[in-house]
Amino acid sequence: MAISQAVCNSFKKELLESKHHFANGGDTFKIALFTSSASLGATTTAYSTSNEITNTSGSAYTAGGETLTGQSVTGGSSASTAFVDFSNNPQWTSASFTANGAMIYNTTTDGGSGTTNAVCILAFGADFTASNGTFTITFPAADTTNAILRLS
Repeated sequence: MAISQAVCNSFKKELLESKHHFANGGDTFKIALFTSSASLGATTTAYSTSNEITNTSGSAYTAGGETLTGQSVTGGSSASTAFVDFSNNPQWTSASFTANGAMIYNTTTDGGSGTTNAVCILAFGADFTASNGTFTITFPAADTTNAILRLS
């Protein structure tokens, strides 16, 4: 099994169907962490707890992950690339777990609720472990060449 970094194929179709609203105050997006046993990539369609990480002690991580906040969209008629930025770098304090990748997914797709539509998969490239410390995912710079989710 492997985690492959990708924008999910189903997300691309759903984006053209207007099922994802990234403007601030739009849909709610979450990020969940997964072990190296997960099989995630471009063909992933929805969040699942299968091979999601578990906290080995304490309660730093709960199934479903963290909510991403303050999303904004940048682009326009003179820009050849549009991108999404989230204002928070998700973190888990007092964490004791190992993660190999993550999934960003939409919990309010198409104005509904309780949905789990996959947006993109993030491959860390190796296991990263926190032992009763803070585990932080730092998103790259929000610009046309580095933003975590961009269309050109």
